[in-house]
Amino acid sequence: MTRRMTATYTYPRYGYAPSAAQREGRVERHPVVVVGAGPIGLTAALDLAQRGLPVLLLDDNDTVSIGSRAVCYAKRPLEIWDRLGAAAPMVDKGVSWQLGRVYFRDELAYSFNLQPEPRHQMPAMINLQQYHLEEMLIAAIGGEPRITLAWKHRLLSLQQQPDHALLSVETPDGIFQLQADWVVACDGANSDTRRMVGAGFTGQFFQDRFLIADVVMKADFPTERWFWFDPPFHRGQSVLLHKQSDNVWRIDFQLGWDADPEEEKKPERVLPRIRAMLGPEADFELEWVSVYQFACRRIDRFRHGRVIFAGDAAHQVSPFGARGANTGVQDIDNLAWKLALVQRGDAPEALLDSYHDERADAADDNLLNSTRSTDFITPKSRASRLYRDAVLELAKTEAFARPLVNSGRLSTPTPYLQSPLNTPDCDAFAARMAPGTPCADAPVRRAGRDGWLLQALGQGFVLLAFGDEARAEPVRVGAVSALPLVVGRDVVDPEGLLAERYDAQPGTVYLIRPDQHVAARWRRFDPAAAQAALRRALAIATEAAP
Repeated sequence: MTRRMTATYTYPRYGYAPSAAQREGRVERHPVVVVGAGPIGLTAALDLAQRGLPVLLLDDNDTVSIGSRAVCYAKRPLEIWDRLGAAAPMVDKGVSWQLGRVYFRDELAYSFNLQPEPRHQMPAMINLQQYHLEEMLIAAIGGEPRITLAWKHRLLSLQQQPDHALLSVETPDGIFQLQADWVVACDGANSDTRRMVGAGFTGQFFQDRFLIADVVMKADFPTERWFWFDPPFHRGQSVLLHKQSDNVWRIDFQLGWDADPEEEKKPERVLPRIRAMLGPEADFELEWVSVYQFACRRIDRFRHGRVIFAGDAAHQVSPFGARGANTGVQDIDNLAWKLALVQRGDAPEALLDSYHDERADAADDNLLNSTRSTDFITPKSRASRLYRDAVLELAKTEAFARPLVNSGRLSTPTPYLQSPLNTPDCDAFAARMAPGTPCADAPVRRAGRDGWLLQALGQGFVLLAFGDEARAEPVRVGAVSALPLVVGRDVVDPEGLLAERYDAQPGTVYLIRPDQHVAARWRRFDPAAAQAALRRALAIATEAAP
């Protein structure tokens, strides 16, 4: 059965099924309940389950998202999905790209390359409709027995107790209750869960509107991101064009605050805009249209007792820069290993508090960049417009002006440089892989096969050691171990890129977290220093017994 069709996609309809506890009237307790089966909730369920936790995933709908919605997915989230075994179909189906061009009126002002450094497994960016991505994640969940995906289950209320939360859930068969040790709220910018716990969600609304038009057409445009300021076909406003899969092209038209959203979505308003851009002879079909206003906001605390927020439920940014879904996936990457260790009793709840410390800083960084992009794209004063136009004019010929062009600074990871989990450097390093930084990938050879460093690191703590001179040995804190991965013995660095990217000398050792971020690094392995760094990365007080 299907719900609806477009020219290129048939929406699946997933079946509702009551649980045995609901049929029997029992109040069942779950280690983790995830609310919301969008990209962030689906990723959360996969990551937590692969770390050994049974997960109940609730969604009030029975299909994937309607419309293409989030379409740009950056290298770091793709690496995370690859760790979860879900990235390959995304990359195969998506449109990979790394070049972008910015036009001012009818001339090229600036171009950029998102991945100037070669030899990474994942592309700099793929464009893929959100409904495709969600369907792929749902398929991956289907192979994970620890996940129960409950469609047509709407969270009505939530009450917190010291050691659990009590949830009331509405289904087609009525209302029932369940308990959860932890709730991960991934229910979007209009999160009901956020309202239930009384969390603050503050920031800035932007007084502008944009039209999204998904157009099916065969065009010989290159697979690049094209952005226009004040183009001849849409004077005084901006336009964005990029390709998705299935010959679907996303076009964003800036409309201005006075535009009527309902009027602007009508074909008689949309089609002339597209024809003015593509030419009167263009052959295309309109697939999906939406008008949006955007905001930059953040929750007051990412953790409220037993409820933890991620994705748009925790922060909302403008769409320029593809920071929404990409940031949310990195929330889960940060949260899942911590929640798994805390739930098993292998780390204190203080480790969960570091989730707020690290991801709130990342959200603030994204909000700052998103706000700057929006202010550049939609100047609200004559002075700011004059500045913007001058920058765009200068960028055509002057290199110093090009970094000032801001058509949406595209999503890059925010390093946790101030994290309380980091062990500060005591040795000199020239490389960029400082504590708190996500690990850079590089080609390696393992067991005679070509592969990639991030795949070799896996999902636990690792001591990445360069050469037998490191003499790295396993270190342990309670039930948590960090195991050596020795370059030259366990993996080979065939092109020398791994050593280059990590400024490695014989004997260099890195302590890598389960989310593949650097926790500490040394020029020589010291068991006591490594154990202290592992304890710190687990948020265990240094005076505590191992």
